[in-house]
Amino acid sequence: MNKVVSLEKVRPLLKDGMSIMIGGFLACGTPEKMIDLLIETNVKNLTIIANDTSYVDRGIGKLVVNGQVKKVIASHIGTNAETGRLMTEGKMEVDLVPQGTLIERIRAAGAGLGGVLTPTGVGTTIEEGKQKLTIEGKEYLLETPIKADLALVYASAVDEIGNAVYYGTTKNFNPMIATAAEIVIVEAGKIVKVGELDPDNIVTPCVLVDYIIGEAN
Repeated sequence: MNKVVSLEKVRPLLKDGMSIMIGGFLACGTPEKMIDLLIETNVKNLTIIANDTSYVDRGIGKLVVNGQVKKVIASHIGTNAETGRLMTEGKMEVDLVPQGTLIERIRAAGAGLGGVLTPTGVGTTIEEGKQKLTIEGKEYLLETPIKADLALVYASAVDEIGNAVYYGTTKNFNPMIATAAEIVIVEAGKIVKVGELDPDNIVTPCVLVDYIIGEAN
């Protein structure tokens, strides 16, 4: 089934109060067209789950500046002064999660696991309110899965039914968030016919993808 649609087709999926996972690392590999659509629709009270909040004028940072984000779950916010300001003023909740722990919690959701055990954060403020287990004499935190209503993924090339490949560092969080959301929208660098992608290079299989946004949309 051809899953390539226009931006107008996915606009009704964007709603106030959603939790949205967004791929990218400092805007590298971020689905910018979908970010712009979120800004255009001006949906509010969003929970954004991502590696970072980018810059004030790029990627996720634009959503923060536009006042659309209620909560951020990310590994760092240092490149976006507006995120820090809103956090310190109590206007936006920020949950800082170590990068490896964050992606493992997302992976756990995609794999249907009950959580992951990690020593990262033991003995720090990160462990507050979390279950701690001792295994073979070593302490671990139980980190629970993170999933979302919607995942916005950027892929370098996608065929018409949704098989996706990623080139270089644009891979980052994108493949993992595609496994951990109720609806997955992939923004494609280019769209190709079924059969044109080398099967050995496909990272995200079509079964995980609901909609594809391409160059002409």
